[in-house]
Amino acid sequence: MARFLTIADVAEYLNVSAGQVRTLIKNGELPAIQVGGRGQWRIEDSQLADYVERGYETTRRKIAAGEDI
Repeated sequence: MARFLTIADVAEYLNVSAGQVRTLIKNGELPAIQVGGRGQWRIEDSQLADYVERGYETTRRKIAAGEDI
């Protein structure tokens, strides 16, 4: 995997829409940077891995608490 990913790359990886990835960036759940004159977004692969791990941890806590998933 490349160190920096595009919104399209992340959307494909997570199997979600590009709009959903933009929402994750906008609400601070997925850290990203803007690069270049057009302000294109890039997400570092380690940030994506951290986001996925946080999702797994949230699921583990919900299961342990007996919450519906």
